Amino acid sequence: MISVDDVELRAGARLLVSGAGFRVGAGDRVGLVGRNGAGKTTLTKVIAGEAAPAAGTVTRSGTIGYLPQDPRTGDLEQSARTRILSARGLDVLAARLRKAERQMAEGDDATRQRAMDRYARADAEFDAAGGWAAESEAERIASNLGLTARQLDQPIGTLSGGQRRRVELSRILFSGADTLLLDEPTNHLDADSIVWLRERLAAWPGGFVVISHDTGLLEATVTTVVHLDAQRAVLDVYSMGWSAYLKQRELDERRRRRERANAEKKASALQLQAAKMGAKATKAVAAQNMARRAERLLDGLEEVRRADKVAALRFPDPVPCGRVPLTAEGLSRSYGSLEVFTDVSLAIDRGSRVVVLGLNGAGKTTLLRLLSGTEAPDTGEVVPGHGLRLGYYAQEHDTLDPDRTVLENMRTAAPDLDDTRVRTVLGSFLFSGDDVDKPARVLSGGEKTRLALATLVVSGANVLLLDEPTNNLDPASREEVLGALRGYTGAVVLVTHDEGAVDALEPERVLLLPDGDEDLWSTTYRDLVALA
Repeated sequence: MISVDDVELRAGARLLVSGAGFRVGAGDRVGLVGRNGAGKTTLTKVIAGEAAPAAGTVTRSGTIGYLPQDPRTGDLEQSARTRILSARGLDVLAARLRKAERQMAEGDDATRQRAMDRYARADAEFDAAGGWAAESEAERIASNLGLTARQLDQPIGTLSGGQRRRVELSRILFSGADTLLLDEPTNHLDADSIVWLRERLAAWPGGFVVISHDTGLLEATVTTVVHLDAQRAVLDVYSMGWSAYLKQRELDERRRRRERANAEKKASALQLQAAKMGAKATKAVAAQNMARRAERLLDGLEEVRRADKVAALRFPDPVPCGRVPLTAEGLSRSYGSLEVFTDVSLAIDRGSRVVVLGLNGAGKTTLLRLLSGTEAPDTGEVVPGHGLRLGYYAQEHDTLDPDRTVLENMRTAAPDLDDTRVRTVLGSFLFSGDDVDKPARVLSGGEKTRLALATLVVSGANVLLLDEPTNNLDPASREEVLGALRGYTGAVVLVTHDEGAVDALEPERVLLLPDGDEDLWSTTYRDLVALA
């Protein structure tokens, strides 16, 4: 059970929400929605106990499984399998088993016999704790979320950001927590995994709160919608499913507009009459009373929803470059014993548009990291052409320094721009006032996306490497990104699960990983986008 009572949230001096209250009990399935920057991630952190509210209280009972947008917890040397098992405290027993297995293959007969005795005791304890069945259950959950058995045996530090996030989601679902707090759980999942997650949450016996821009997930799972209204700084609770919420919210907005229009009409008439009466000394008191009545009519009216602000996004005019600004020759990359891909070559012509497709774990993010110079290949090389200027959008926002402020990150990306110009660009991405002084680590996923995109805008890049650029964005902001893609005249290498992003790009070529096969784009590849 979670109880949120009269909670107030602030981002610096800016009020996010006041007087927020709702309950989450067993069987309650809550969708927490609102525009990027409204405070959804902040509220979820407060509910999870990782941050404190400016006012009010949060009461928790039972166990809570929390999936943040950017999970960077856990021992990087620990295997993914062990990390998942740790949700039920089985990781220590499993480690003892693995250690005994290794020792049974080493040393003399006496050493092996002692190891066999230790293995037998560890096996009995593991079995008594339900370990073997639990290990099988953990592997099934992970498999349904797109993690292979081989990846489960890798150290967490060798996994991509998306794979680590799926490990954390697997761990939380395996934990059997009484209440789940899930911040954008479908990010980095393919279509099959999303369908499985919807079914899993729909059958979840406990309660959960989910932040998601995946309307299919909300439609299939939630029974209550909590809307964080950034303009009114209030939290509205709708005890109904997603479709009914959309209809009711529109009715509520119509009612607010109607009530405000009627009140403003009456207040205007009263103010006009008061002005006429005020000209006569004998009626001055009556005129003042009438003016106060007009003020009371307007006081306490609910705010009418204004058009939501959207970051004004236009990718940069690319600086001049040669005919082939970027070439990759014979790239290969492995993490430990895991071979991601070998002998991948790619030439990026000026203004070309390429989509990279492959199943989860095929190396799409790794390829962009190699092309950007963030990582070095095991073999092969990335060759910059004449006039190359790269712009790299990383799905885990690795290009941002989490300890530097929004303003400092932008100054680093655009050292030649004066302070006024930098602040103007940030303002167009909805960072203004105290927001520019927040460290990047406290930003929500949507805010980090906006900041990372803002750094691209000032880059003058003639080759953009975009890794899931529409993740974490609300529908209006996503459309802005897609519009910017359509209008950009430089070269683009795109990794995405978003079919709309591919449609906006209108690619010329496709690169298929892990084999590295290249082909001309055709609509037959579009069906693979959501699956890849």
